[in-house]
Amino acid sequence: MRLPSAALATLFFGAAASLAAASLAGAAGKADQRAKPAPQPPLVIPPATPPATTPPAPGPGETDETAALPTPSSAAQTLYSAASADLLQIRMLLRNGRSQSSVGSGFLVGTGNLVLTNYHVVSQMALDPDVYLGEYVDTDGKSGPIELLAVDVLHDLAVVRVNRNGTGFFQVGDKPVKLVQGQYLYSLGNPLDLGFAISEGSYNGIVTRSFYEQLIFTGPINSGMSGGPSVTAAGVVAGVNVSKRRDGELVSFLVPIKYAQALLRQASAQPHPPKDFNPLIGQQLLAHQRALIDRLLAEPLSMRAMGPYQVPVRESQQLRCWGRSNFRAEAEYTVDSVSCAMEAAIYVSDTQQTGHVSMTHQVLRSSSLHPLQFAVLASSRFRVDSIGTGRDTRLTRPACAEMFVHTATLPVRAVTCVRAYRKFAGLYNFTLLAASTDDPHASLQSRLDLAGVSYENGMRATRAFLAALGRSRR
Repeated sequence: MRLPSAALATLFFGAAASLAAASLAGAAGKADQRAKPAPQPPLVIPPATPPATTPPAPGPGETDETAALPTPSSAAQTLYSAASADLLQIRMLLRNGRSQSSVGSGFLVGTGNLVLTNYHVVSQMALDPDVYLGEYVDTDGKSGPIELLAVDVLHDLAVVRVNRNGTGFFQVGDKPVKLVQGQYLYSLGNPLDLGFAISEGSYNGIVTRSFYEQLIFTGPINSGMSGGPSVTAAGVVAGVNVSKRRDGELVSFLVPIKYAQALLRQASAQPHPPKDFNPLIGQQLLAHQRALIDRLLAEPLSMRAMGPYQVPVRESQQLRCWGRSNFRAEAEYTVDSVSCAMEAAIYVSDTQQTGHVSMTHQVLRSSSLHPLQFAVLASSRFRVDSIGTGRDTRLTRPACAEMFVHTATLPVRAVTCVRAYRKFAGLYNFTLLAASTDDPHASLQSRLDLAGVSYENGMRATRAFLAALGRSRR
């Protein structure tokens, strides 16, 4: 049947809404389960991997950048000598047995007892406080408990309180810190749990493909240095160590100190820390998805011709598109594809990243296969089973709805699947699969993935994506 675009979306998503609601209700009784979720591949390969813990052995094609840091210069030696008393290692421990789970770094701000670090360093404590607790260890080997006061998941920052005071070396004021490209910076922390160290490098601008501003630090930041400070030669805190590119050479990233200034003000003003950080984290993720989808749909999606089809894409500072083809003269069929994806995601835990968008289009064509053979080929590539299963305890089981609809110019088989977040109310993952049905020798297969969006915004984005699929006017 042929439906106008508005009716098409209303009918299509009505069924998915009912299924998602039923799936979420059925999962409510399991929310308190403590079983550790099976490791899942990241939703998107981010530009950098959070190095709070010692990384696994490098995979094929990767290099393990764990070589010893170079000998520090006289300036670095002077800085480290003055700053070392206020450097801390931050450890996450299992409450049962107090065995170490992960390590990162942090630093005391001013002469108070507040410590800045990364959210991903203390994420276990924030998400599962009944399972994990935290402690600090200073450069003299003295240790003590930490109290989590505030988190900023979107910028990967946290503030904790300890039972000792700083010397006043690390000052975080209210004014922005101005940097010049090529300016020397010095990052401090405890790399690979080997001992405190200082790393020299330089500031090289702002990452343009990140949803939130990050600074490029051309210098080594190894695992365990996350949460440590990066300072100028004068000792001014410019940023907080956060991550590195595992596929690059000395390409590391810092959270600008301006975001830490805001979080410190918040932590200083609140009388007590939140009893439960999960609702707070959920609110921050909801705020992110509103900005994400508004930016995605601020203008109509760009249309790109792929063979006989028109497909929607979005290429911007946050999303990059890549194309590929398997073309060979002797091949029985060809596959041309284009994929657009955000190069960053919001880190929630070691097994969960969210707040991102990706879209993929593939055009299959064959002039030699029998229509029945081609139909089997096209069906085999329409992989609904790749959306996920109920084994992921962070999300409900996929609730899917399938319909055959007609956009303005193209008949389409469409399946949408929705999964609700168990810990963060109001957040969902959406996957839309669509395949054309009007040509025995060609098939357009498209996919849209939205991670960590509200149901309303998931509907908005999938409706716009589906309605834009069509036949080329050429």
